[in-house]
Amino acid sequence: MSVERDKALARTGSVEQRRGLARRKDLTPELLYFLAGDANAEVRQEVAGNDATPWQADAILVLDQDVDVRSGLGPKLARLLPGLSDAARASVRDRVLKMVEQLARDEAEKVRAVLSEAIKRLDCVPADIVKILATDMALLVAEPVLRFSPMLGEADLLEIIAGRHARGALGAIASRDPVTAAVADAIAYSNDTAAVATLLANPLAQVREETLDALVERAPGQVEWHPPLVDRPVMPQRLLSRLAAFVAEALVARLQQRKDLDPKTRVAIANALGAHKAEGEEPAREAEAEPEEKIELVEDKVRRLRAEGSLDEDAVFEALDKGDRPFVRAAVAALARTEPEIFDRVISGRSAKGMVALAWRARLGPRLAYQLQLRMGGLSPRQALAPRNGEWPLTPDEMVWHLEFFGITDAQLRPVSQGRDR
Repeated sequence: MSVERDKALARTGSVEQRRGLARRKDLTPELLYFLAGDANAEVRQEVAGNDATPWQADAILVLDQDVDVRSGLGPKLARLLPGLSDAARASVRDRVLKMVEQLARDEAEKVRAVLSEAIKRLDCVPADIVKILATDMALLVAEPVLRFSPMLGEADLLEIIAGRHARGALGAIASRDPVTAAVADAIAYSNDTAAVATLLANPLAQVREETLDALVERAPGQVEWHPPLVDRPVMPQRLLSRLAAFVAEALVARLQQRKDLDPKTRVAIANALGAHKAEGEEPAREAEAEPEEKIELVEDKVRRLRAEGSLDEDAVFEALDKGDRPFVRAAVAALARTEPEIFDRVISGRSAKGMVALAWRARLGPRLAYQLQLRMGGLSPRQALAPRNGEWPLTPDEMVWHLEFFGITDAQLRPVSQGRDR
């Protein structure tokens, strides 16, 4: 009698009665299939969300004209998928996955977005279906799977970054846990400054030191990058000193609170903070020219530092950070045992390989060679030769060849040391 009563309600009951039937997990599959064709969309929505609904009814509802009905299918199918992985239910799984793909291609953004949210953490959804959602031009659809899906590998993410994607997609990728070094590089060298800020704020993003170098070089004009750079858990000491030179006073004070500062960096940051406070307390005034006899010529400074044993990579890095191009020119030439005019020839030729070779001959490190290309040579990060896992990007024979090309005829006299890997 109960089954007969259910049949009667399904045919002639009120909307609320039919909705109540459609929600029941113990209703016979035949009646759920019958209610999938109900004239009222609210009833069909209940059927779509019911885990007991047979797949034959779902196959009808996935084509329903009502957006809310189709949207209700996504979360239900996502709940069913993890239990359909065994071979004995392969045929049912195939049917469910076909419906999931139909929803991923649905014309309504709401349907696609609900599905993306429902499957974002599942590891049992085929990668090709996830990529359909990840490459959707609506961020509401793409963002959940871009941020969380374990089915998107490094190659997939690099392909998405390089291709057409929703505005804001790179920011979603930059929030992933984790972000690999290759993906971090692709985001860092993009034009999406907001995504770079998100990347820097993600402590689980693997950002290479060379990439941090390039970002700090661009950072003075990107105020939104300053807080995440200051707060980044692992930062080279020299970059912390560089940050102190241009971030706001409050951020310099935050830098000063870091627990990983070495004595030299701590002093540099304290000096930067003192300079900020002095600027706030004293009216600006024109700098008074020093008497001529107190001005140390670049050549004299190079000779003095060499005599003191202080003409080294640290001195060149410090000059680069200060923008002291004349000193960098003279120092690198002196360390490379050549003339400043040779340095000029390499720089004016915008030769990445030539700059690397010159740094190598000067017994400087591969990271400084990379910075010379960016800051002195004016090359973009994509044009410059970055270290390969901290090593030189060219072989010694290649560097000798380029030195000789630029007129250093004793280039076969290779450096005793290849410089520290900073």
